[in-house]
Amino acid sequence: MVENVIYPAYFDIELTRSEGRRVPKDLAVEEPTVDELAKAVQQVGYDATIERDMTYSREYEPRGRVLVNRSDDSSKNDLVQAVAAYIGILRG
Repeated sequence: MVENVIYPAYFDIELTRSEGRRVPKDLAVEEPTVDELAKAVQQVGYDATIERDMTYSREYEPRGRVLVNRSDDSSKNDLVQAVAAYIGILRG
């Protein structure tokens, strides 16, 4: 089973690419949360597990992370792009 890890920093519009953002600014949002990420992962069709006390290696404050299970059929970049699109839809 392949398990991918995604962090809120990947989607944070306030961060630069070198600071950890992985999506273009037009898909990024302000202050993404692990709850939003988990909901978006489930909308994409994967199982999500939230770990709230984890810290992204490029940050100092813990914002948590989401473990994505059963994502064998897509690359991590495809998964991140799909989640980013759904976060935008969820925020409406």
